[in-house]
Amino acid sequence: MAATVSNVGKQSQLKKAEAFRCLHIPGNPLVLYNVWDAGSAQAVANAGAKAIATSSWAVAKAHGFEDGERIPFELAIQNLRRIVGAVDLPVTVDLERGYGDGPEKVAKSISIAIEAGAIGCNLEDTVPVTLEVRDTETQVNRIHSARKTADSTGIPFFINARCDLFFYGGDSVPHDDELLAKVVDRAHAYAQAGANGLFVPGLATISLISQLAKKSPIPLNILVDSRASVQILAGNGVSRISYGATPYVEMFSGLEKAARASYG
Repeated sequence: MAATVSNVGKQSQLKKAEAFRCLHIPGNPLVLYNVWDAGSAQAVANAGAKAIATSSWAVAKAHGFEDGERIPFELAIQNLRRIVGAVDLPVTVDLERGYGDGPEKVAKSISIAIEAGAIGCNLEDTVPVTLEVRDTETQVNRIHSARKTADSTGIPFFINARCDLFFYGGDSVPHDDELLAKVVDRAHAYAQAGANGLFVPGLATISLISQLAKKSPIPLNILVDSRASVQILAGNGVSRISYGATPYVEMFSGLEKAARASYG
């Protein structure tokens, strides 16, 4: 009996999810040049990408919204579907805080993202608007619910748990060993809850990155910036590197510059 379209689609998603997990190698990191729509995804795929990742900030901006779950979830999922349909690569989606405070709502968002073709997501531990970092137990419950739902689909969905202790602490919070120890504690708690990766934006001190890569029980994802090249991060045990909103900012800065010149 011939396989149905839905079965074929699930098998393809399954293979992509399995391949995506294998791309997280300490010292030989997966590099994600983040996209915001189907067109940008195709451009990045044509450049030789091994996987596609969205940036919530870029997706929101591209649709006329601010970041922080202000773009309607339905629109974000429609955009995800278009991206998945436009490329033959694994696609991981930035779901911000999971579009819901309670574990049940987060689980529902995960389920919808998987149904749309995603093989992974980012899940932040801050509260929208206030940007306060949730307590560890609350976030663990959210991750656990997401993991349980993902596993029920049969897709080895990659939950990239984002920890924002370094990102939203402000200048009053020193980036030191004490703060790193808190992140390490969360890394272990998040891993036990079912997270597959640890994303720590705002962490840019190489010595701390190196320590975290060694102490984290799950692959470390770092946001690349001008102070740390891909090669340096790779040499310090990072397994995944994201460009975040930078591709969008650079592209549209160039567009504005060209437009100004044409009107000059």
